[in-house]
Amino acid sequence: MSGVGKQRRIRQRLETYRAKRGGRVRRRLPPTTVPSFFTLMNLFSGFLAIIQASEGRFENAAWLIVLAAFFDLLDGMMARLTNGSSLFGVELDSLSDIVSFGVAPAFLVHQYALGEFGLVGLVVSALPAICGAVRLARFNVNFDGEKKPFFEGMPIPGQAMFIVAVLLNASWLDSLPGIDTTQITFLGPIIVLMSVLMISPIRFESMPKPSAEFLRAEPRKGLIYVGALVLMLIVPREGVLICLSTYVLVSIWRTFSEAGRAALRSSPVENAENASGDGKAS
Repeated sequence: MSGVGKQRRIRQRLETYRAKRGGRVRRRLPPTTVPSFFTLMNLFSGFLAIIQASEGRFENAAWLIVLAAFFDLLDGMMARLTNGSSLFGVELDSLSDIVSFGVAPAFLVHQYALGEFGLVGLVVSALPAICGAVRLARFNVNFDGEKKPFFEGMPIPGQAMFIVAVLLNASWLDSLPGIDTTQITFLGPIIVLMSVLMISPIRFESMPKPSAEFLRAEPRKGLIYVGALVLMLIVPREGVLICLSTYVLVSIWRTFSEAGRAALRSSPVENAENASGDGKAS
């Protein structure tokens, strides 16, 4: 009898345990977990790039910055897919970006060449980090949670990728007459231009969300993006440099052409107002 009672108590405890376990609410990971993971991988890649640059492995450092840009692209895509956009994610992304696309390329160009040019080389090397910090702070202050079709100023990953593309193509660039990528007269203007573009009011088109709706609405742009992707897959080093150079030139041309058209549209109005004012005065 005592044995039967003992078995009954064990069964009751087991049923109670199962009931509690079955009714227990499993905690789900917050939507920001996956995007934040890729953001931290971006940061880790930038850290590794700094380590590699300090050891003189410049090509490894350059490719690690490219890897950081890939993770940066993934965290944005994951945030949209999982609806995981948040203020925390924005701040974490900016902190990671300033390391991977500000400090890492700045340190890379300093170690690669500009450190040989004293104070001037030091100041020029620091510009990607300094202007990148200003660029990200301005973005965070103006961020309202909505994805816009244009960025004000060149995105910090874009300028880092441009600098990296120049270094990855140094072998054939150096074969061109009058070009030496280790000289401040060549590398310095590129660094200054990229840094100024980050804090400029020039509008740079943002990366669209890849979807069938976008391809139907903008077939020409979709074809351009696909062509650029194919080019970068076939010839990664040259493809990245060509695509980013085109991106920069088109953005500058579009901004100034739009400003010129706006000035031309406002001129007849101003002339008419001046003429009417002169008529009243007479």
